[in-house]
Amino acid sequence: MNLWLRLLRVVLASFFRPRLGYLGESVLEFRVMPHDLDINLHMNNARYLALMDLGRTDMVLRTPLWRLVARQHLQPVIASANVRFRRPLKPFQPFRLRSRLLAWDERWLYIQHLIEADGVVACQAVVRGALLRRGGVVPPAQLAEAVGYGGPAPPLPPWVGLLRDLDSGLDRQPQHDETRKE
Repeated sequence: MNLWLRLLRVVLASFFRPRLGYLGESVLEFRVMPHDLDINLHMNNARYLALMDLGRTDMVLRTPLWRLVARQHLQPVIASANVRFRRPLKPFQPFRLRSRLLAWDERWLYIQHLIEADGVVACQAVVRGALLRRGGVVPPAQLAEAVGYGGPAPPLPPWVGLLRDLDSGLDRQPQHDETRKE
């Protein structure tokens, strides 16, 4: 239930917070609550990803994308996530979630999330996602044009290119390795 309340808070606050440019950064503040904890009494790793959903929601609502998503009934999807947990978050510890559109290629948007506590990065992630319509994936260049972004696509950082290549390799991997003997 707490994520629903947090989602409601993010949605309502988006009406009163400053608008973001297409490449603007969303910054949300949270506190680790008891229902966020795992058996080790620090924030559960799945909770980080759920909170990142809220960061992307805030980004869409505060950028020109929300009109396009609403008008064309676009559906945001995540294809992959690369997450690095650096420091644990303890009960009731305040933290900040920073989310921004990092870059895009012909098919995918790459969104960076940083979770910071006490001035230190506790978790960082890059998700590869897209917006879908009935005919399939909406090309990111088409999204940028539709929302009035006139600049060039930000260059894909080399390390994100490595993640993209890894994902592509995994896509070509057979579902079951028939050469492996049990």
